[in-house]
Amino acid sequence: MAYPLKKKTPAAGGTSLRQHTPGIVYLLTGQDVAAKENQLKKIKQEFLLGPLQEFNLDTLYAPEITLKDIQERFLAIPLKSAQRIIVIKEAQRLDAGSRSFLLAFVKNPSPGLILVLDFAQYDYKDEFIKEVAAKANCLRFKETVNPDAFGLNRQIELKKTDSALGMLNQLLKNGEAPERILGGLRYAWEKQDNQSALSRRKLKLLLNCDLEIKTGRLKPAFALEKLVVSLCSFA
Repeated sequence: MAYPLKKKTPAAGGTSLRQHTPGIVYLLTGQDVAAKENQLKKIKQEFLLGPLQEFNLDTLYAPEITLKDIQERFLAIPLKSAQRIIVIKEAQRLDAGSRSFLLAFVKNPSPGLILVLDFAQYDYKDEFIKEVAAKANCLRFKETVNPDAFGLNRQIELKKTDSALGMLNQLLKNGEAPERILGGLRYAWEKQDNQSALSRRKLKLLLNCDLEIKTGRLKPAFALEKLVVSLCSFA
């Protein structure tokens, strides 16, 4: 499911297949691949003639392209069509040069060219995506929230043992180091309260867990699971 942030009308009267439209930019964010593909299909149907769709559509993958590749696609001439579509997937991995070039286009789009930037998620710290969003038709799709120590601590506070263990398991699968998980939990507690008896009990459990891991008494995953279960029992 898509969540539109801002909507612009691509062309009046449904004439986009017959005459040049102003340049248009779409920003798609999220990990719902099926819903994104469905949206791309709608965009293609809106702007490209059926038999010639593939001749006027370029799908690029950011990790595999350079600025020169992008510029060459932008200079291509539509085949028996007033419009061309360029889709860039995994756009969060574009290099600095490509971002600068695309941002210039976003601010002053070329007539007849439709640009679709596909991001895995909307990163509020990314200045590029924020500047694109200010000018583009934005569609947000379902995003998978990456777990972190603060999220883990929240599940512990709610005494949701199964959920907390699941989040811990995902953190470890993602390659998060045990010491970083412990450090994140400790930081979260210190932000809340580091003076109470409860906080001191939490810290003692955490230090015991750290010692068990460093001395090899327990495997890191088991030591962390033991810590989470203990914390959930009295948090």
